[in-house]
Amino acid sequence: MFGFFRREPKREKKVLPIEEDFSNIEQLILYIKNEIGIDFFNKKDIIKNKLKLFCRKKNIYSFEELLDSVKKDFSLKQEVIDYLTVNETYFFRETKQIETMIKKAKTLGFKVEILCAPSSSGDEPYTIAIMMLEAGFKPADFHIVGIDISETIINKAMLATYRERNLHKISKELKEKYFLKDDKQYILKDIVKNQVTFRRINIFDKSLQNLRKFDFIFSRNMMIYFDYETKIKAKNILRSLLKREGDSIYFGHADMLN
Repeated sequence: MFGFFRREPKREKKVLPIEEDFSNIEQLILYIKNEIGIDFFNKKDIIKNKLKLFCRKKNIYSFEELLDSVKKDFSLKQEVIDYLTVNETYFFRETKQIETMIKKAKTLGFKVEILCAPSSSGDEPYTIAIMMLEAGFKPADFHIVGIDISETIINKAMLATYRERNLHKISKELKEKYFLKDDKQYILKDIVKNQVTFRRINIFDKSLQNLRKFDFIFSRNMMIYFDYETKIKAKNILRSLLKREGDSIYFGHADMLN
């Protein structure tokens, strides 16, 4: 007779899986290009796979959802930029241009200002600093500014702690002179670190013009991400940062404008 009062067992609600749709990435790539100048259309399949993994880690189920989110959330936008642009580099890479610059710098007779755009994890600007110190320049004789669009990579550059693979082209003598060994890591000494200032900035930002003018600019392996029109725009912006007409800009071998 008490069966009437028995409660029916609760039925669990089935949670339907959210369907993913990562078919359309064109609008997202176009947005990235318009924001930071980098053209990923020629690497669309690679970027598609990378961003698909990024979305799944963030519980985002489509590129349209990601695009909508980065427009509203600056920190997420910066995460995407960092995720797509962080690259491995190393010390003393392509030093002939640096040697040429040092010869010119010795003829100036005043404090030399140098820009590295991009600076990546600091390997290049710190290489320039070491080579200038080795060439007889005193710390007061020069200063280097490194800029990059990646906040992660700028923080890494300021930390100035590197692995053996970053230093594979440096002699044992220079390692001992300019680095402190800590287990498997190498910590750059202040005599080099103090010669470089880092800033997170995109060369297409108007705030770039607030930087000082420079005697020499290194912009290696940045243009490879740009289409032809963006390369010309970037080159003109960099030229506007030189102190004098005829001062030198050094591009990488892969940054041909033609």
